[in-house]
Amino acid sequence: MSPNTLNAFATRHPTRVVDIDGVKIGGGHPVVVQSMTNTDTADIDATVAQVATLAQAGSELVRITVDRDESAKAVPRIREKLLAQGVNVPLVGDFHYIGHKLLTDHPACADALAKFRINPGNVGFREKRDQQFSAMIELAAKLGKAVRIGVNWGSLDQDLAVALMDENAKLAEPRSPEEVTREALVRSALDSAARAEELGLGADRIIISCKVSEAPELINVYRLLAARSNYALHLGLTEAGMGDKGVVASTAALAVLLTEGIGDTIRVSLTPEPGAAREREVRVAQEILQSLHLRSFMPQVTACPGCGRTTSTLFQELAMDIQDYVRARMPEWQSLYPGAENLKLAVMGCIVNGPGESKQADIGISLPGTGETPSAPVFVDGEKVATLKGDDLAQQFQVMVEDYVQKRYGGA
Repeated sequence: MSPNTLNAFATRHPTRVVDIDGVKIGGGHPVVVQSMTNTDTADIDATVAQVATLAQAGSELVRITVDRDESAKAVPRIREKLLAQGVNVPLVGDFHYIGHKLLTDHPACADALAKFRINPGNVGFREKRDQQFSAMIELAAKLGKAVRIGVNWGSLDQDLAVALMDENAKLAEPRSPEEVTREALVRSALDSAARAEELGLGADRIIISCKVSEAPELINVYRLLAARSNYALHLGLTEAGMGDKGVVASTAALAVLLTEGIGDTIRVSLTPEPGAAREREVRVAQEILQSLHLRSFMPQVTACPGCGRTTSTLFQELAMDIQDYVRARMPEWQSLYPGAENLKLAVMGCIVNGPGESKQADIGISLPGTGETPSAPVFVDGEKVATLKGDDLAQQFQVMVEDYVQKRYGGA
C-alpha cells in the first residue's frame, strides 16, 4: 500500500531516515505500520500464511520470532516462499538471549532478514553483554541491516536499573521510583545506540523503542526520548491487552505522541481473542493514523450511533455492508483508482443529522428513521442525486459508490 500523507502535523520531531528494503522510516516520511506473527517460526507454511495475511492487511514490516536453531533455519525458506507468492514485505527477526549465536550459526537467516530486533536487557549478562551485543551489531553493519534496539520495562537491564537506584538514593532530594525506572529505560536505549555507532552501525540504520504497558508511562518515556535523541522511534505498548481494552489503551497512548509529532513507526500489540484474526492489530494501527489525518488507507464510513428515532437495524446493517464492501474492493481500487482511499462515505439513520452529514461526505445516504417516509435520499458531492427505495438498498447504494469511485478516481 503506497503511503499517503493526509496532513502531517505542523511540528514533527526530527529523526533520521532509516531505509529498510525500500520502506522509509523517520525523517518526515509517513508513519509506518508494522505487526508480528504469533506462529511457531519453525512451522514454515503457517508462518508464510500469516505473514502474507498481515502484509495483505497493510502491514509494511512483519516481525517473526527467531528463538532457536529450527526457527533460524526456517527463515530463508519463509522468505523464498513469500517472494514466490509475490509478497515482498520486509521481515524483522526478533532475537532474545541467543541472537548472536543464531545469526552466526545461520548466515542465511541473517541474509533473509531486513532488520534485527535486539533487546539490551537480555542480549547477554554481565561480562558477556557487550561481547554478544557487539557480535550482533557488527554483523548488522557488515550486512547493511537495520537494527531496532528495543528496551522493555519487563526485561530492563537490571545492572543499570540498580546503579541508577543507588545513585538516586544518595541525592538530597531523590526522585520517585517511577522516574528512575523511566530514566533507566531511556538510558538503556540511548547508551546501546551510542555503542552500536561506536561498533560501526550508522545512525541511519538504528531505530529505538522503550516499551511499557501503561499509556501515561509510554507518553512520558517517549517525550524524554524525543527530547534527547534524533533516532527513528518505534511506538507501541509492549502488551496492550485484549479486545476493547487493548484498542483503547493503544489509541490513548499513540494518539497523544503522534499529535506531538513523536513516532515514526507503530505496532498495536493486541492480545488476540480466541479465533480472532491476527490482522486486527494492523487495522487498528491504520485507523489510529487515519483518524489523526496522518495516513489514508481505506475509505471512511461515517455512521450515526442510533437512538430512539432509529428503532430499525437497517442503517446498522447498511453501514456494515458498505464498510465490508469498500474493504473488499480496496485491493482492486488501490491499483485501478489511485486516491480512492481518501473517499468519504456516510450512512445515516434518520432525518436529524442524516441529510447534513450525507452532504458533507463525498457520497452519502440518509435512511428513514422511525415514522419517517420509507425512502432514502442519496447525496453526491453535496447535491441530492437520487432517492432509493425497496428491500435492496444496500445493493443499489453499492452500485452508486462503485460508479462514483470509477468516475472520480479513474483518471488519476
